[in-house]
Amino acid sequence: MRMLSSHLLMCLCFASEIRLFYRRCLLHMALRMCVRFSRVAPRLLWDSNVLHRALVPSSRIHLAGFVNTQGLDTTPESWLGCRRFSLVPPSSDVTYEQLKKLLAGGKSVIIDVREPWELREYGSIPGSINIPLGQVNTALQLDPEEFNEKYGGEIPQKIDNIVFTCLAGIRSKNALDMASELGYKDVQHYPGGWQDWAKKEHQN
Repeated sequence: MRMLSSHLLMCLCFASEIRLFYRRCLLHMALRMCVRFSRVAPRLLWDSNVLHRALVPSSRIHLAGFVNTQGLDTTPESWLGCRRFSLVPPSSDVTYEQLKKLLAGGKSVIIDVREPWELREYGSIPGSINIPLGQVNTALQLDPEEFNEKYGGEIPQKIDNIVFTCLAGIRSKNALDMASELGYKDVQHYPGGWQDWAKKEHQN
C-alpha cells in the first residue's frame, strides 16, 4: 500500500509539473506573438496610409486641403457624393414649378397618397394616380395587370421617376421611404402637397 501511495504521489507531482511546463510554453508563445505584432503593427499602419494616399489623386488632396479651409466637408463620402444611412436621393423634394414641368413632360409617375374621399372633396392634381398611403407598399409589388385594374394606370418600373404627393407633404414623405426600401431609385415627393398646388394654381 505504501509503495502504491508513493507511486501515485509521484504521478500526481509529474502531472502537475507537465501542466506547469505547458502553461509556461503557452505564455512564452503568447509573449512572442505580442512582440512580433508590436513590430509589425506600425508598418501595417504606415502601409495603409501610403495606400490611401496612392488611391486618392494628388489634385484631390490639394483641393481637399483648400476646401477644408472654407469649413466644408472633405471626407471620402463627400467626394463620392454619398450620404450615410440614407435611402433617399440627394434632391428628393420637388417644387410646384418642377412638378408642372414633370407633368408636362409626361415621363414621371405622380402618385397621390391621400384617401379617395379627400380627392373627391378637395380635388386632385391632373395626371396623378391615387394610391392611399396604407396601400403603397402592396401596390408597388402587384402584377402590372392587377395594378392597372385597381388603380387605373401603369405600375412604375424601378428606374422610373416617381413623385409622391399628399395634402401637406407628411404622408408623401412616408410613401417615398417605402418605395426606396422596395428598390425604387428615382423617387421624390412634393412637400407642398395639395395645399400648395391649389394655392399656386389659384394665383396663376
